[in-house]
Amino acid sequence: MISIVSKKSFLSSLCVLALAACSGAQPIGGVGTALPPPSDTPDATPASAGANVSLELMKRMTERLSADDFEGRAPSTATEPKVLDYIVSQFKAAGLEPGANGEWLQPVPTVEITAQKPSALRVSGSGTPMSFSFGDQWVGTSYRVTPSTKLENSPLVFVGYGIVAPELGWDDYAGVDMKGKTAVILVNDPDYAMESEDGLFKGRRMTYYGRWTYKFEEAARQGAAGAIIVHDTFPAAYGWNVVNSSWTGPQYYVQTPNEAMDQTQVNGWVQKDVAEKILSAADQDLATLTKAAQAKGFKPIPLDLNASVSFENTIRKSNSHNVVGILPGKTRPNEYVLYSAHWDHLGRCTPDATGDDICNGAVDNATGVAALAALAKANADAGPTARSQVFLAVTLEESGLLGSEYYAQNPIYPLERTVGGVNMDALAPGGRTRDYAMVGGDKSELNDRFRTALRARGLVEAAEDSPEKGGYYRSDHFSLAKRGVPMFNFGRGIDLVEGGKAAGKAAEDDYTANRYHQPGDEYAQSWDWSGIMQDMELLYSLGRDLADSTAWPNWRPADEFRAIRDRSCAGEGGC
Repeated sequence: MISIVSKKSFLSSLCVLALAACSGAQPIGGVGTALPPPSDTPDATPASAGANVSLELMKRMTERLSADDFEGRAPSTATEPKVLDYIVSQFKAAGLEPGANGEWLQPVPTVEITAQKPSALRVSGSGTPMSFSFGDQWVGTSYRVTPSTKLENSPLVFVGYGIVAPELGWDDYAGVDMKGKTAVILVNDPDYAMESEDGLFKGRRMTYYGRWTYKFEEAARQGAAGAIIVHDTFPAAYGWNVVNSSWTGPQYYVQTPNEAMDQTQVNGWVQKDVAEKILSAADQDLATLTKAAQAKGFKPIPLDLNASVSFENTIRKSNSHNVVGILPGKTRPNEYVLYSAHWDHLGRCTPDATGDDICNGAVDNATGVAALAALAKANADAGPTARSQVFLAVTLEESGLLGSEYYAQNPIYPLERTVGGVNMDALAPGGRTRDYAMVGGDKSELNDRFRTALRARGLVEAAEDSPEKGGYYRSDHFSLAKRGVPMFNFGRGIDLVEGGKAAGKAAEDDYTANRYHQPGDEYAQSWDWSGIMQDMELLYSLGRDLADSTAWPNWRPADEFRAIRDRSCAGEGGC
């Protein structure tokens, strides 16, 4: 499904993302510096693994993938086969074997649904019926692949934050049967307004329970016919303009065998003042209900009002592809470490002042795909690890993580046998830094190992920028994380060895303003690659360590993904 911000905000160095168990190491040197071997304990001091991550390969692939004749690498277009042929050729040259059941490509079937002629949101049942216009007062769509959507006289139920978190003893749907009903849901988590991260839901740091994607998923699990989130700019971290622009055009989803008929009929948003009017008609007050919903033990409140909406759906189905390669393990080939990066970008986009309308996506994410091939070659040259290493170039990240979502729904390698791995998304040109920031907070046992690796390299941990925005849940690693595979992401910080924090922040702001998702994201011969190669050396070490270890890292006991990993490991052949 498409995200309101389908790509995470650039955090630190535009977010190099990684998941890995890591160990102590020698200080980072130049390309080809001896790197640490496998270890299962955070305190070990490994010896050389003899890696040589190729800078020339990184440069060559980044330049080629962001060339104008690839037209911005838009999926499901006439250019896709040429892009895929090039990636496959580089995977072969790096020493990979076909990883999709003997093939290089995993088809990713998608569906595009565009709501046409949407009605007003009509609310009735108490006094004068109310009507709220589409676009400026409410927006909505359907996940269901059906030619028309009609929600008629669906009883409204206020369900607080719409969260069911057994590990926290929290259930906003307790005691209510939602069949045929529409949930009215608050955005974010119950303790979002805290300055610290000490709350039950990690306070200021957003958890997955605060994401709008979770709220719609949970409403469907509860059997609801509809789900409506109350927009509020501060807890949402974006204005209504973002909601409106994101939900009034085509929406993209992974195709499912049941055409998504297990989902709600309608998912949507209303402006805060609209919610206030609806609740007032039910003799309720939004501020009072919000405060009540922030306490454990809150019970859903039927509003004795009914909602009705309707619209037609224009449906277009298509296929894109993930590219999959593998380096088989030598002693435990049925255990897998996964490396991923998305190959797609925006294709042709809004022209700049020169008339250039190709969003080349050099940083985002030609660098990540180049990193996949470079890591594959370095690992192949170093010899097989104990576990198999899988290299996955996924599609449709920019449309809402759909390539990784399809892989996670239809894994070629069982998720219960997938230990973890490394995901690369937008490696930023620039100098080496003194710091790295972890995104998502202290979520898993991988954090301890990562911190040990930083200390051993003379690096420091920086604070994550804007943890309230939920950046952890906006890149491809998340498709696996929410299914229990511990995923850990980190980004190069802004404290540059040459220039310090002021220079690092200026470079980050310049990219965001002038190149991110714009035609200006182009390859340049003048790029400083030293920071990217610092990332690559660390990523190689972390990934190879995990591939040679016997560790099965888990989430922290109170994390929202711990329970599903525990169930996965308890199953036959798991972990």
